[in-house]
Amino acid sequence: MAGDGVEVQRPTRERAAVSEDGRSRDRSRPAVPDPLPMSVVDAHCHLDIADGEDGAWLDPAEAIRLASSVGVTRIVQVGCDLPGAEWAVAAAAQYPNVIAGVALHPNEAPKLKAAGELDSALAEIERLANSSEKVRVVGETGLDYFRTGEDGRAAQHESFAAHIELAKRLGKTLMIHDRVAHDDILRTLDREGVPDRLVMHCFSGDTEFARECVNRGAYLSFAGVVTFKNAQSLRDALAVTPLDRILVETDAPYLTPSPYRGKPNASYLIPHTVRKMADVLNISVAELCEALNTNANEAFGGPW
Repeated sequence: MAGDGVEVQRPTRERAAVSEDGRSRDRSRPAVPDPLPMSVVDAHCHLDIADGEDGAWLDPAEAIRLASSVGVTRIVQVGCDLPGAEWAVAAAAQYPNVIAGVALHPNEAPKLKAAGELDSALAEIERLANSSEKVRVVGETGLDYFRTGEDGRAAQHESFAAHIELAKRLGKTLMIHDRVAHDDILRTLDREGVPDRLVMHCFSGDTEFARECVNRGAYLSFAGVVTFKNAQSLRDALAVTPLDRILVETDAPYLTPSPYRGKPNASYLIPHTVRKMADVLNISVAELCEALNTNANEAFGGPW
């Protein structure tokens, strides 16, 4: 079985204790919020990354239990490198309410290319993607012009195109990471062809980009950023997105929703994001939950 030998009871890495602006983060865990009225899916999570006081890890069994207690009953576990992809496959095999995504993050591609290892890493991603029916997603892949300069972009484009081809060939959902690369994401999709199922992970664009993505059949997945005070353009994008094209995610342990921004994120905190999204859309939380659950089934190839 795929995942044999992978220790799911241990994290693959630890999130830095300082934020991108160089300040130390409060790594205490936020309180558990009031539960949602209906169940939803965390459409993108990294259960394998430790983040807590003194590097403490919220192990997957406890993370899943806490999430279920507030109505987050299913999780999409995403691997961003080979160790994370192997861990995701093993976690999906162990936990019934978890499915896996496997890919090379765009910021991994230039390093692998420089080491002469990109082709072999892509071959291993294909093996993992083929290893189980619970591997529903090829992702997160895409382009990131924030952390990678122009010298690494050719490798990112090569890797992105290979992941698109793989998702189409295997009939998997393609999950895209897009940071400061909106136009090139669209150009690449148009050139390579859009898979049947497409998710824009942690959607970060404006209303125009939202419409362009929806026109290509994408689901837009909104993270805790939509709750931030300075994210009005993102809330505007959410407001113009059709209800049947919306997903919610954590990207945990990153992107913790307000009022806990900067603290460790986890699937159990999704109710904060869902309630803000319902307010933006001017619909009830229950109506939004029902749509999110239905959309997740469609976006990820059926229930699990």
